[in-house]
Amino acid sequence: MDLQGVNIIGFGTSSEGTVALQAVNPVTGDTLGPLFYNATKEELESATDLAEEAFLIYRKKSGKEKAAFLKKIAEEIEALGDQLIERYSAETGLPAGRAQGERGRTCGQLRLFASLIEEGSWVNAKIDPAMPDRQPLPRVDIRSMERPLGPVAVFGASNFPLAFSVAGGDTASALAAGCPVVFKAHPAHLGTSELVGRAIQKAAKETAMPNGVFSMIHAGADISQALVMDPKITAVGFTGSYKVGKLLFDKAAARPKPIPVYSEMGSTNPVFILPKTLEAQAENLAESYVNSVNMGVGQFCTNPGIMLIQKNQTFLEILEKKAKASTGGNMLSPGIKDAYIGGVENAKKYTKVIAVGTKAEGLTGVEPTILYADYQTFKDNPHLDEEVFGPTSLVVEGNSKEEYLEIARNLSGHLTATVHGTEEELIEYDELLEILEQKVGRLIINGFPTGVEVCHAMVHGGPFPATTDSRSTSVGTGAITRFTRPICYQNLPDSLLPDELKTNNPLGIWRLVDGEKRQ
Repeated sequence: MDLQGVNIIGFGTSSEGTVALQAVNPVTGDTLGPLFYNATKEELESATDLAEEAFLIYRKKSGKEKAAFLKKIAEEIEALGDQLIERYSAETGLPAGRAQGERGRTCGQLRLFASLIEEGSWVNAKIDPAMPDRQPLPRVDIRSMERPLGPVAVFGASNFPLAFSVAGGDTASALAAGCPVVFKAHPAHLGTSELVGRAIQKAAKETAMPNGVFSMIHAGADISQALVMDPKITAVGFTGSYKVGKLLFDKAAARPKPIPVYSEMGSTNPVFILPKTLEAQAENLAESYVNSVNMGVGQFCTNPGIMLIQKNQTFLEILEKKAKASTGGNMLSPGIKDAYIGGVENAKKYTKVIAVGTKAEGLTGVEPTILYADYQTFKDNPHLDEEVFGPTSLVVEGNSKEEYLEIARNLSGHLTATVHGTEEELIEYDELLEILEQKVGRLIINGFPTGVEVCHAMVHGGPFPATTDSRSTSVGTGAITRFTRPICYQNLPDSLLPDELKTNNPLGIWRLVDGEKRQ
């Protein structure tokens, strides 16, 4: 497949803009062809108009039809073969193994959503049959289920060119819900985005989906904001920085008709190590911590940005050796590198440096940095709880259990929190667990937060400022309900009801009938 540098507008392509973008290898600085042109306002309107028209058809597609579409997308992505892997690596500086793993995750989550909607019970069908003889008042027939919202705008993430990008979790969950997608590609991986976007386009054609079920545009700030403000868009999915995520959220809230924005905006993912476990496992914990901080050059939203311990000089000495022996890598873009360096330098104003690892070679090469603050310093500087995106972390040392609990109480919202401890210690520190449960979307015991399993039970979200809506997840099948709303039907004739709610249950799904789960 030859790259053309185009915007994908439904089943067509377009490049009417005058502002050109070019991909750059972040390691070598080499430019990568072709030129990609930002969408014009007219191209954006064409994409949203098509999405609105497509919704009227796509919302009525059966679970099996939508599942076939999602599975075909996965097949088309895999059919890109080495071309996708090579372009991914050229645009990110990441190794082929990382690209292959992320491709597998992307296709896996598409197939997971396909299996979910093919089975069908996810719609949460509830039926309360009429009770005409009930006293003192009869009950009418009432039935409800989840239905799609409408066209969804999705913004690609910088750190996952596949799994949180064109065919990533937001796109997969929106399409699974029955919502057309207008995708805004990330400028750090332009060619990778076009390859995947055209794979989706091809899959849509081959599975008889409506024109406009998917579009992809390149855009600067003005068109990106116009996408969020477009009255035909009914929800937004975003993964990225707090600054941009909050801006999009505020824009959407200011619309004459506000819409939900699901912004995942990062986290420092605090790690608490309880005293006895720290004493017994100092060597292993120090090594695992440094490895987790450096994984993916720290460019994961689940990077452990804070570790909290109680006084233990031996552990700090071991940690210093492990951190000094570590080597950095190249960040995904010069802009991300500059933000990392600026964030570390700012944190140094209030903290001490435990150790600095070896700087990686290359245009965007950085060095891992582990910092230190005592309890009082951390308490007096709340901004130290904010994310620095990259291979750095802050060790906070307290003096007592009460200081541990006080730090936990004052934490902002995070995606994850981790506690290392024996079962006896966890029981002793049960109040800590109760506090953290109110602060995060995922509570981890005796592990590290890097790595997010794509499954039914996963929650990848958390209280503000980690996300703009703590009631949802951006990973796992629960993500589908971000782009649906419950609809209640009262006394609608059975022949007019959706199949999911018909009395004879033609789809054979699980439903709540008169308060009981039945199939």
